[in-house]
Amino acid sequence: QVQLVESGGGLVQAEGSLRLSCAASGTRFSISTMGWFRQAPGNQRELVATITSGGTTNYANSVKGRFTISRDNAKNTVYLQMSSLRPQDTAAYYCYMKGEPRWYSNEYWGQGTQVTVSS
Repeated sequence: QVQLVESGGGLVQAEGSLRLSCAASGTRFSISTMGWFRQAPGNQRELVATITSGGTTNYANSVKGRFTISRDNAKNTVYLQMSSLRPQDTAAYYCYMKGEPRWYSNEYWGQGTQVTVSS
């Protein structure tokens, strides 16, 4: 049973830092692309960052230079280090996984964790 369990969300002051973690189980983590998406009230869900099995990263323009995505294959865990947080970063953040091989191409989502940045 595939499960993505997030932790690290909460309330943080503007200009502060926060690290989100997503632990995957029941998955072929090492051959999957991992990512983080976010959704604020009234907005569409948007991509924040992705990291491939080979370590290639991609970031939304709004978070470049402030957020860092990383993965630890030994722990089946992906991280999102968030720095210089702004109130507009406030959103529900969702962990995402998609298998890279065509024979293992299902995608999965975490339950979402709330990040609130106060001014």
